[in-house]
Amino acid sequence: MNISILTLFPELYAGFLNTSLIKRAQDGALVDIGLVNLFDFCDPKQRIDSPSFGPGAGMLLRPDVVSTAVEECQSLKGPAFKIFFSPQGVKLDQQVLKRVSEQIAQKSHVLLFASRYEGLDARVEHEYADLTISIGDYVLMGGDLPAMVFLEGLLRYLPGVVGKAESVAADSFSGPLLDYPEYAHPVEWHGQVVPEIVRSGNHQAIADWRRAQATEKTVLKHFDWLRQWDLAIPQRLEAAKYIPPHYVALMHGDVLLKDQQNPGQVKAGNSSVTSFDLHDIARSSLTYGLKNYFIVTPLQDQQQIVQTLLDFWHTPVGITYNRHRHEAVARVKLQNDLDEVVAAIEAQEGAKPLIIGTSARSVDHIQKISFYDQSTVWQSQRPVLFLFGTAKGIAPHIIDRCDYLLEPIYGFTDFNHLSVRAAASIVFDRWLGVNIRYRN
Repeated sequence: MNISILTLFPELYAGFLNTSLIKRAQDGALVDIGLVNLFDFCDPKQRIDSPSFGPGAGMLLRPDVVSTAVEECQSLKGPAFKIFFSPQGVKLDQQVLKRVSEQIAQKSHVLLFASRYEGLDARVEHEYADLTISIGDYVLMGGDLPAMVFLEGLLRYLPGVVGKAESVAADSFSGPLLDYPEYAHPVEWHGQVVPEIVRSGNHQAIADWRRAQATEKTVLKHFDWLRQWDLAIPQRLEAAKYIPPHYVALMHGDVLLKDQQNPGQVKAGNSSVTSFDLHDIARSSLTYGLKNYFIVTPLQDQQQIVQTLLDFWHTPVGITYNRHRHEAVARVKLQNDLDEVVAAIEAQEGAKPLIIGTSARSVDHIQKISFYDQSTVWQSQRPVLFLFGTAKGIAPHIIDRCDYLLEPIYGFTDFNHLSVRAAASIVFDRWLGVNIRYRN
């Protein structure tokens, strides 16, 4: 395979291309990598860049110079699969590398274009790029380092570059799980000992241990990667073992209500329980693996109503009528206040829960987290309690007890009036749900 790299600074690649596996791949004629200096296609007194049209600073590579360089490369080595590098491109990951390696497997020529300055005239990418790649959500001074990163990853898929093909197949991010921890001699180092099971010689036990370690590491450190895979049910259940226990409480006490005496104002009070809230959030809780759903109200009449509904779903008639509803409602518990909820979880788990609150109001003194911050929360190895409020939301003195506050849920509109049932389902899905992007 021929690889042409178009760059303004070919000297940057001297050490890179003459080191390690990339050098061996070239020495073994597995790949021929050629550096093409863009300045060679520009007259001595001609600028290779030009100011961009419109307001703003920045210089762009001239499209006519780029065109001449690309066409010259293709005339020498044949039509190329052309890859450009830009922060606006497809974000590079292991699956992108694998897909590109398959796309170019039958190609004899691949061209990598490493731009500089403020980038390229938009017409150049439109004219030539078969693929534009970004190596992350940040901006570098040029495309040379991205080109090197891409080459490091891509050439691992070229047959013969890496000694054992199974090493590539087992790389982290090649599938749902990260790689498992590995060890070498000495057995003891700095007070740390290689696990006995790894030294046991029992291949099945070692394989089981490695799978468990890889699963735990992926869940706790890269859950957002794992959830993008179409996992079989046994894989999902295995991963669930390493997700800290989660609970949810729906506050009907200590919530904000309209103050009838002062229009436009709110005050702390109690709201009524609805059967919709009971049933719908119970089903969502079971779907996403929450262990218990607490309905919190200090009002005795409301507790009696809720208990009557709960009791029905435990009767033979209720179980027969809808077994799935029975299973979901079985996780519902009644409590008088948040203290009782926390105590119940601590009694069950042996640790007080971290409380994640939800609020549509601006609260500055509680640490905000997003739906990508599972590792931040889960590293504490404590149970997690989601807190939702009815009426006008959770009262401030309850919000003050939260360890974290989730960012509000909203769409690309100016309307934001979700029911608490809908909000709870969205939160559970964004935090614990599967969002398939890849298939094994």
